[in-house]
Amino acid sequence: MDRQPPSPPLTAALPCEVIHVFWHEGMLDHDAGAGVFDTGFDPGFLEVLDKHPENADRVRNMVSILRKGPLAPFVSWHPGRPAHLSELLSFHTAEYVEELVQANVAGHKELCPGTFMNPGSWGAALLAAGATLSAMKHILDGNGKLAYALVRPPGHHAQPCRADGYCFLNNAGLAVQLALDSGCRKAAVIDIDVHHGNGTAEGFYCSDNVLTISLHMNHGSWGPSHPQNGSIDEVGEGSGFGYNLNIPLPNGTGDEGYAYAMNQLVVPAIQKFEPDLIVLVVGQDSSAFDPNGRQCLTMAGYKKIGEVVRKLADMHSEGRILVVQEGGYHVTYSAYCLHATLEGVLNLPAPLLSDPIACYPEDTPSLSKL
Repeated sequence: MDRQPPSPPLTAALPCEVIHVFWHEGMLDHDAGAGVFDTGFDPGFLEVLDKHPENADRVRNMVSILRKGPLAPFVSWHPGRPAHLSELLSFHTAEYVEELVQANVAGHKELCPGTFMNPGSWGAALLAAGATLSAMKHILDGNGKLAYALVRPPGHHAQPCRADGYCFLNNAGLAVQLALDSGCRKAAVIDIDVHHGNGTAEGFYCSDNVLTISLHMNHGSWGPSHPQNGSIDEVGEGSGFGYNLNIPLPNGTGDEGYAYAMNQLVVPAIQKFEPDLIVLVVGQDSSAFDPNGRQCLTMAGYKKIGEVVRKLADMHSEGRILVVQEGGYHVTYSAYCLHATLEGVLNLPAPLLSDPIACYPEDTPSLSKL
């Protein structure tokens, strides 16, 4: 786990504003295997099986585009570190953490459909959690206002007591709880992964200190590991009533539809809540070409989302934003969409990269029906 590539030398001084990226190469050690898409199933008659969609290649390209692409001068790199087991208990139950420890000892276990613990997985999950905690602490300690936890395996489906949807530990949830424990009065989570951020919502479902917002494909529950359906009537309970906002979106919503949802629903909710800090949970599986989603976002749409979140942070949280990586399974386009999102978060006036493949026109008549 000590492998950590050095940052490339820069030919000029860093810009006055940078985003602090937390990363560790040990997160590449998680290998979810191969099969028919994410099932791990080999039917015996296919010559070539899919790599599991949550594979290391997708994140290798994200690292590469930030190191070598035009955004590189705006990035400051920091090493991730593994989370301590005691740190996990701020969000997860002791029984669940022990279940994960024992699954690691066993060497291989399918914790739920599509979610495989293999040799190397537990170490990668601890690094993902620890890197996200370090990124949050960097902001809390006043060392920077913008940080990005470039992590895998993802986390937003992991609930306090169960794994779900490729996720073992809820990286964003752990970071939010660290902020609260460190004196932050209120934190807001804006999750734009194509799938409902059910684990994060579940962790704070009874809290009025955390506003959880999820914009996602209207997919409903997918089984015992994901009992939440992501509908608009899941609004929180007890003290948390009214502090969970689900925004299920129809397939093919696209750039204009997401912009509409952000401006008409997310912005007023954040303005009313007035958080001290914003956590932007990003998944590029909402893109037009992702194998795991159907939402048709392009680079322009991702940049706009980043811009909206940045404006909200400047208004309400002194510009403090933690970005946490989740899904995104098109090996090349996910990296481009990440680049565009961070351009928006950095409030850059014009795109630094052109979109290499987006070509779908917006379905404006359908948009008016949202």
